[in-house]
Amino acid sequence: MQALQSRKRPKNLNLFTIRLPVNAIISIMHRMSGVFLFLTLPAVVWALSQSVQSEASYIALVDMLQHWLVKLFLIAFSCTFFHHFYAGLRHLGMDVHWMTSLQKARLSSRLVLYLDVLSVMAFAFVIW
Repeated sequence: MQALQSRKRPKNLNLFTIRLPVNAIISIMHRMSGVFLFLTLPAVVWALSQSVQSEASYIALVDMLQHWLVKLFLIAFSCTFFHHFYAGLRHLGMDVHWMTSLQKARLSSRLVLYLDVLSVMAFAFVIW
């Protein structure tokens, strides 16, 4: 046991020099998107409450959603939503031992990124 502890292993503490595989990047992005979605939940609940409160508040909300800055926020929100959705499906598939080999895991990670980009582009096209 002491022989293992006495070894001097090299330590790389600079996170910018570590090259993570695409699987790790997708997993980290999945966690970050979950945090962002959780933090924006009060704004979504507020918008829902405004939309059902009265007709005047609904019209005011629709007018607010037409602003270009709000549309950019919605596109960023959709990016995190779609990524979290597709990466979550990937994680669920891996939990039931689907695409667990390294080659297939890389393929599913790239597929998550492609689907994310396509979905965000389609959403941006629809709302703009």
